[in-house]
Amino acid sequence: MTDRLHDKVAIVTGGASGIGFAIASAFAREGAKVCIADLDQDRCDKAAESIGGDTFGHVLDVRDVASIEAAVAATEARWGRVDVLANVAGVFGMGKILDVTPAEFDRIFSVNARGLLLMTQACVRRMIAQGGGAIVNIASAAGRRATPGAVCYSASKAAVISITQATALEFAAAGIRANCIAPGAVRTPMWDEVEDIFARTLDVPVGSAETAQVALAPMGRMAVPAEFAGMAVTLASDESSYMTGQTVNIDGGTTCN
Repeated sequence: MTDRLHDKVAIVTGGASGIGFAIASAFAREGAKVCIADLDQDRCDKAAESIGGDTFGHVLDVRDVASIEAAVAATEARWGRVDVLANVAGVFGMGKILDVTPAEFDRIFSVNARGLLLMTQACVRRMIAQGGGAIVNIASAAGRRATPGAVCYSASKAAVISITQATALEFAAAGIRANCIAPGAVRTPMWDEVEDIFARTLDVPVGSAETAQVALAPMGRMAVPAEFAGMAVTLASDESSYMTGQTVNIDGGTTCN
């Protein structure tokens, strides 16, 4: 531990598992006070207990404004401020353009884009009042280059990049920085679900998603959640004090291929 986030107060959405848990763990190791926010209170509590340090769990549904306000207000009541927001909560889905339904479009965008924007609004209001803050959003390599058969997911992650840039431009003068990370394929607890959706949508064998992703990555493998935590710490810390509006690819070289 180097205390790069000493006494900073952070909220991590989707913090109970996967990339969110890895980022919340890294924040805590670096001295931050962390609210682990996710859909299930029991999982949030278990994640906070596992991480230790000055952490607590709070149920959060980013689709619901009241839920967002409750989680942010609870963090502020506990520690008096919000210095860092990591928007990690997200959902996956596949569907070819002619097969996409309005309901599926709304399901993906309500979390990945709308929820991220609403969470940003709630935290930025606090950050303006306190004189600054940092936002770290999780986009995707699919937001940089669309994934065939996943138009809604790809478009939602492109929206994350755009929202990040707009946030950076609008609030730079208020001392608020916003950057995002674009992961390639990641082995998380939901990867089996991704494999199943990929196979059903494209009518290919289960396991084809990993094969396709590994083939795209010059490093020849998928990522693990911990490989995004270091960059999240850097973007949240004062080390990145002159960096805003940027998207950092962590994809094994996929976007170069």
